[in-house]
Amino acid sequence: MAGMTRYDKITSFKDLVIWKRGIDLVEKIYELTKVFPKEEAYGLTSQIRRCSVSVPSNIAEGFSRGHENEYKQFLFISLGSCSELVTQLTIAARLDYIEDKEVSGLIDEVEQISKMTMSLVKKLN
Repeated sequence: MAGMTRYDKITSFKDLVIWKRGIDLVEKIYELTKVFPKEEAYGLTSQIRRCSVSVPSNIAEGFSRGHENEYKQFLFISLGSCSELVTQLTIAARLDYIEDKEVSGLIDEVEQISKMTMSLVKKLN
């Protein structure tokens, strides 16, 4: 990636800790949403799953674009997906689909990924 001498050691998005944590998050979300009511299969379950998948997907796509400005754009999309995910998990908890302690741990993880992503954006500036 042009101008990214700080990232010379990183040759693939698969080397990024935030991408790896995003993949772990997706796995947790899929496990969690297995117990959601069947009537939510095309509603909240689908939304939460797609949103969680968007987090590492946009990190990967941005990295692969090869230009810092495009990379930042995709990192911001990933950040937006993190915010959506926190909102959707909060809704699921309020609807009693998941317990508060499960939601709390997942929201903490999403917020950590968000902080790491924002830190990367700042390093790219």
